[in-house]
Amino acid sequence: MPHRILIVRSSAIGDVVFASALPTAIRRTYPDAHIAWLVEPGIHELLLADPNIDEVITWSKAEWVKLWKGGRKLELARRVLQLRRELHARRFDTALDLQGLMKSGFITWLSGATRRVGLGSKEGSQFLMSEVIPRGGEAARIGSEYQYLAQQLGLDAGDFLPTLTVTLAARQTVRDKLAARGLAPGGYAVFAPFTTRPQKHWFEDAWQALAPQLIAATGLVPVILGGPADADAAARIAAADPRIVNLAGQTRLPEAVAAIADAALLIGVDTGLTHMGTALARPTVAIFGSTCPYTDTGRATGSVIWLGMECSPCRRRPTCGGKFTCLRDITPAMVLERARAMLAAGAAAP
Repeated sequence: MPHRILIVRSSAIGDVVFASALPTAIRRTYPDAHIAWLVEPGIHELLLADPNIDEVITWSKAEWVKLWKGGRKLELARRVLQLRRELHARRFDTALDLQGLMKSGFITWLSGATRRVGLGSKEGSQFLMSEVIPRGGEAARIGSEYQYLAQQLGLDAGDFLPTLTVTLAARQTVRDKLAARGLAPGGYAVFAPFTTRPQKHWFEDAWQALAPQLIAATGLVPVILGGPADADAAARIAAADPRIVNLAGQTRLPEAVAAIADAALLIGVDTGLTHMGTALARPTVAIFGSTCPYTDTGRATGSVIWLGMECSPCRRRPTCGGKFTCLRDITPAMVLERARAMLAAGAAAP
């Protein structure tokens, strides 16, 4: 029976959300276990309020890379040894590498845990594990590979739906921000238009067309969420209708979680914020094109629009010359129809 467990999933907000059901499964199976999660700074704020996580450990990959590229090898070695000491001091007996990459495998190995389990380990990280579990499960189901891992580990996986915890401070901060703009909880729809790759973006003109249609059909005011790098694009979308509220770059992750938790609806692309809508059981419409991580959200209030074209998913290698027909052919009318269906499903839910 494991007593001290380390989860290593250091990056990608969406994947952290997908894997957020794992601590709950561990806690149900081993109520007295100490559960820690190692993650990069910033993303760690998603996990701090989780009642099933005893400790959040931050590791800055960016700092290590900067030291390496700057030729500061001795300082980098010092940082590696420092992290090793910190992890060994916690006496983990089990470490779970959810990324399966060399970087995550190295950290997992560095933990000193006797049992080191890698999920689909590659890039040589498999040789640093004591065992490797393939990525399995139902590909169409949200978080299926993590659910499969939980099942293979003998955990009480249950329904294994992602979950996030809203902090009181973040909730109050967001409610104050929205109240200043005349919005109350349940009176708005979150738009999550941005992610890391352009081939995952729905078109700006589509968002601009959707906003007034959504307001007319539902009375819900669009609130745009995103990071600081999304500010210009968000401003262009918001310029289409003066009623749109633009909070891109103005919320930390816990505040984004709180904003989504209070929203009547979320519409977004394949990005972490959209997956939060599913985790928080909000009526959600996810727009997928070049990627298709799942089509089954596990919730009656969550829906995915994906056209399933022959060239999709192309992921990082588009073959359409920038046309992105897989997204262009998803019209605002289609999204609005699906949004109304999810709102109805939410109203019917107990």
